[in-house]
Amino acid sequence: MAPVQRLMPTEIGEELIELTRDICAKELAPRVDEAERRARDNGEFPREVFDILGRAGLLSLPQPEEYGGAGQPYEVYLQVIEEIASVWMSAAVGTSVHSLTAYPILTFGTPQQRTALLPDILDGTRIGAYALSEQGAGSDIGSMTTRATRDTESASESDSESDTGSTSEREGDGGAGGEGYRITGRKAWISHAGHADYYTTFARTADSGGRGLSCFIVPGDAKGLSFGQPERTMGLHADIVREVMYDQVEVSADRRIGAEGQGMAIALAALDAGRLGISAAATGLAQAALNVASAYARERQQFGRAIGEFQGLAFLLADMQAAVSSARATYLYAARLKDAGRPFGAEAAAAKLIATDAAMRVTTDAVQVLGGAGYTSDFPLERYMREAKVTQIFEGTNQIQRLVISRHLLGG
Repeated sequence: MAPVQRLMPTEIGEELIELTRDICAKELAPRVDEAERRARDNGEFPREVFDILGRAGLLSLPQPEEYGGAGQPYEVYLQVIEEIASVWMSAAVGTSVHSLTAYPILTFGTPQQRTALLPDILDGTRIGAYALSEQGAGSDIGSMTTRATRDTESASESDSESDTGSTSEREGDGGAGGEGYRITGRKAWISHAGHADYYTTFARTADSGGRGLSCFIVPGDAKGLSFGQPERTMGLHADIVREVMYDQVEVSADRRIGAEGQGMAIALAALDAGRLGISAAATGLAQAALNVASAYARERQQFGRAIGEFQGLAFLLADMQAAVSSARATYLYAARLKDAGRPFGAEAAAAKLIATDAAMRVTTDAVQVLGGAGYTSDFPLERYMREAKVTQIFEGTNQIQRLVISRHLLGG
């Protein structure tokens, strides 16, 4: 089937799409089935995928060039995510999550923090995890119990030798000086847990609900950091998900991003951007399912002709195409608002809602097109359908997206 027609805003964008398609065909497609199986059976994390994407510059597309990024519009970045997802959904989700972990540093960090931390993140040398959710605080971020307390007695020696830079680089830490923090608590459903080099962690620094949260960058080798067993998920097996436990984990003050109490604003701003990544990934997954179903409908013969010639099936395929096109248009509109510096929170929520519902519907219908064959692992559709389900849940359930949209409409 012909590649998706794309209208890219820049010539560089066109080149990036071609590069992405080449990498997907030569590097990702040959790995996906075996890597998903090994992740499911043995918990193996496909780190080499991020090395490949990092070397190609695809982990840093929307970030500024001064920190090692490509300085590309979100409109370009998201279409690259979609292309990756059409071949390997776990890789696309991992790329989106990695970008999400860097967002707080880029947007709320000091110049010193950005200079010290971002280059290794953007080139893929260090892979991140976004530690926000808890068992009792999923959609209700303000009720999280993980706590960071001031530790004025000692600043971690390991942090003093970390990649945050020299003492002179740490002077923009919001007045915390050389003090550190100790973090205690548990985070749940964390992608890359146990394999990440750093954890963008949200913890309570005051007992004032959502206004008492703060953001920290916790080194992956910090003493007191441990992990649960990989969750036995329905799909996205190569997107390893675990619980993260913090037992008096020492973090120096220069690893606090933003001011104390600013964590809620940081988390919500990052999620607006992250939801666009999931929207693009879900669209790519739906496109992949549509491609398989369309090819099968052209080739499969029944009653002396291709099954795609029967109106009932042809119209089903047409509805699937309409759903994919609608999802793509919706996320691109939100991306263009973001690129223009305009508010895009409601539009990001709408994109996430529409694209992920479309992915669930299209992958389910694609299985139906193939009939019994679609229900077997001989075709990738059963995997696509399992992967689609979680897109309606993570980075804010679709019920939460409706709440976000309605609050924007009603001024709540």
